[in-house]
Formats: sequence, C-alpha cells, structure tokens
Amino acid sequence: MSRICELTGKGRQVGNNVSHANNKTKRTFLPNLQNVTLMSEALGTSVKLRVSTNGLRSVEHVGGLDNWLLKTSDDKLSLKARRLKRDVQKKQAPVAA
Repeated sequence: MSRICELTGKGRQVGNNVSHANNKTKRTFLPNLQNVTLMSEALGTSVKLRVSTNGLRSVEHVGGLDNWLLKTSDDKLSLKARRLKRDVQKKQAPVAA
C-alpha cells in the first residue's frame, strides 16, 4: 500500500540522516497517515479513507468532506476520492424541472 494521502496527495520525502561526524545517509520521511471514516452529507454515507493528519485538519477547517472535495483539484486526489467527488457533484447539481 503506497504511503500517500488520498485527499491532499502528500507522500514520502527523502532526506539525509546526519551524524555527529557529519556522515550522511539517505532516509525517508513518511507522512502521518490515519485510516479514518468521514461522513459525506450530500451522499448520506460514510467513507473510509487513508488521510494524513494535516489533511484531516484541512477537511475540518473547510467544513467537511464534501466542501473539501469540491474545492480540490483532481490531480491531488486519489482515484477513490475522484469517484467520490464525481458522486457529490451529481448529487448537488440542480434538477431541471
């Protein structure tokens, strides 16, 4: 399973361990990913996603999962999140009478 946030696209970063003798060895910095269940008000269902804690705070700040999906570009979202965004857009589209 890749270590990438499904909402923000945040992934691993590469850097160096630097010893006291200034020896450098490669290492990776992994995002703090959590398995969470978020509620979609438009769909009326809950969705399980793998989200970074920073992404989770951003979703809370914007006002929920639906608002986050609608304002985020598709290139940052995972395939699962893009499908969810498409479903939310269909539900929120005005019905022509």
